[in-house]
Amino acid sequence: MRIGRYFSFVLLLVLMFVLSACSSKEAQEDTVKEEQSNEDTRIVEDEFGKVEIPTNPQRVAAIYLEDYLTALEVKPVVQWYHPSWGKQDYLGLDVPNFDITGSMESLLQAKPDLIILDGGADKAKYEEYSKVAPTYRLKEDILQDPREIVKTIANVLNIPEKANEIVDQYEQRVSNLKAKLDESVGDETVAVVRLNVTDNTLALFGVKNRYSGYIYTETGLTPHPWARDMTEFHEVLSEEAIPELDADHIILFPSNGTWESEENQESIKWLDSTLWKTLPAVKNGQVYIADRTYWQSGAITANLLKYDDLEKWFVK
Repeated sequence: MRIGRYFSFVLLLVLMFVLSACSSKEAQEDTVKEEQSNEDTRIVEDEFGKVEIPTNPQRVAAIYLEDYLTALEVKPVVQWYHPSWGKQDYLGLDVPNFDITGSMESLLQAKPDLIILDGGADKAKYEEYSKVAPTYRLKEDILQDPREIVKTIANVLNIPEKANEIVDQYEQRVSNLKAKLDESVGDETVAVVRLNVTDNTLALFGVKNRYSGYIYTETGLTPHPWARDMTEFHEVLSEEAIPELDADHIILFPSNGTWESEENQESIKWLDSTLWKTLPAVKNGQVYIADRTYWQSGAITANLLKYDDLEKWFVK
């Protein structure tokens, strides 16, 4: 009887071990399935769920995100373009333009094997891009952090190590500049303003703006109270409000083209108005003319170029 009980006990232990091993194997297999379906593709999770992408993509389209590809030394197959906004000229890319207001034809012709999208793409647009090639949409919770964006894109491209050096250099630049601005600018207020050339209005950019908000959150510049308290990305100022834009420093750029663009000349005359000339920053010669192409981008290379501008303008 004792022998029978002994063998029953041993058999129970063996069964428990086998079941545990099977469960562990199944869990490992599930993990592998999530990460890789075969040698050429893998499965990753983006804002809208799981997507199968190439393990080592060779022809990448990154709509609005070419800045990050360039930083990672990856040449995109197209560059986004908008008739009213132009493109990111500061990148100096020699690739076909993809008009994001038109059809997908030029994108199809570029034959991408992977498309990466930012927060400008909703689910419907995501599905449209997915018909062209496997598409990864950045998660919403990282869209305000260029460090996390470059890390995520590097991971999607299967070159995570390249992002580490970029982030380290970025952190060092921010830290050094912040110390200089603390000493040279102190608590003097700054406003970032866009001249909307289509209707001759001024738009003030707030601290939450994905393009220029970093100059406050990262380098410690003090925003004008309107920019500080703004809940939207930007607000168009009424003519009555403009005299109250009493920031110590104003950073200014056009909504499209450059200050030399022929189509902007009529709008630029607005800056000769008495209304504009009454502002303290104008009177004190503390208005700084910025390059629209990177001041209207919050990507990592664009931010570094902004920081070069800030040092040139503010650090004596």
